[in-house]
Amino acid sequence: MASDSPLDLGELTAALDARLADADARLARDYPGANAARQPVHTVYVPADRVRAGLAADWGRRASEALTEFAPKPDELDQTRRMSEAELSDLLSRVHDKLAREPIEDLRADLEDGYGDHGDEGEDADVTAVAEAFAADLAQGGATPYFGIRMKGMEAAGRHRGVRSLTLFLQTLLDRHGSLPDNLLLTLPKITSVEHVEAMAWVAERLERRFDLPEGRLRFELQIETPQSVLLPDGTAAVPHMIRAGQGRVTALHYGTYDYSAACGITAAHQSLAHPVADHAKAVMQVAAAGTGVWLSDGGSNVLPVGSRQEVHEAWDLHASLVRRSLERGFYQGWDVHPHQLPMRFLATYAFYREAFEPAAARLRAYFGAVAGGVMDEPATAQALASALVNGLRCGALDETEVAGRTGTDTATLVALATRRIGQENA
Repeated sequence: MASDSPLDLGELTAALDARLADADARLARDYPGANAARQPVHTVYVPADRVRAGLAADWGRRASEALTEFAPKPDELDQTRRMSEAELSDLLSRVHDKLAREPIEDLRADLEDGYGDHGDEGEDADVTAVAEAFAADLAQGGATPYFGIRMKGMEAAGRHRGVRSLTLFLQTLLDRHGSLPDNLLLTLPKITSVEHVEAMAWVAERLERRFDLPEGRLRFELQIETPQSVLLPDGTAAVPHMIRAGQGRVTALHYGTYDYSAACGITAAHQSLAHPVADHAKAVMQVAAAGTGVWLSDGGSNVLPVGSRQEVHEAWDLHASLVRRSLERGFYQGWDVHPHQLPMRFLATYAFYREAFEPAAARLRAYFGAVAGGVMDEPATAQALASALVNGLRCGALDETEVAGRTGTDTATLVALATRRIGQENA
């Protein structure tokens, strides 16, 4: 029988809030929403012994020269053949401007696979030189938007050397620059257990004390390049455990194409970021990172655009198709390892955002209520549309004036929508 007592909704909802308080707190802690900072479109990996002040500007010149030399008729490139003359002219103008102004968005001095074993004396010298080069670029206004090092990981064979290099790098940068720049990034490779991430967080905490840095100042990326960093022995996904093990310090997940493919038994001829084993690993990464504010980065192509004109064009077409593929799948960052890869990185990226611009702007204009639209978008979809425009603005594919004109709103509003936590609209 139903009770004769009236239902006290206030009491019921208060009890409901108490019942779900722990779940609410967990959601807020583990899924804070998108990172509002600018995500680079690529990370350029350079062996540490080749890093020097002014490297980015030099790569930009070499990239622009390659585009002029090997593509005197740019409409011959596969990725430009469907463009109108006006679209192609605008796109190339933007790419050449980017190569002159900001050819590298994120520069990583590699002390791991791309560097090798130079002995303690040699690596100490190279680490010091890298930190001095970064400090010189900062002083001269030529620093890339992001930069840092990929140290040796927490495996037994390299962990001592990795920590030694990290400590020396931070000490030298502090000595030369006076402080750690906000755009400093550190990459942890060869992760084979959650304990590796816990250890990295532990080391970061102690280095902060050593250098009198604010708590939580040292953050790092996780390179996902081993089967153990994707799947735990009990069959559960490793990546979300690793993100939590970082105690708020994990900034990004970078897919390591070739180490991971090889570890899964894929022969060298078929190792690619487009292989099914790569797609599986990246799908796990993508779900684990969703809503956490942790960025995703795809790998890159090891087919370099060098040699004859035909060889360069084939490598460019492959690279552009892989960049486009990653963007379509929600990976807005990748790796480059040679100056000649930069033209296609930006050309493919800019083409992607230029194509997305008009339909996304129209739907957002309707969403903001400026005009009646034929599609009624959910807040989550509007957030994704805004993210596409914000990403395009930040990398140089779009201009603020054209975006404001088409959407009827300003950049700050788009950024606020793009980084809004899903579900917040109901708060």
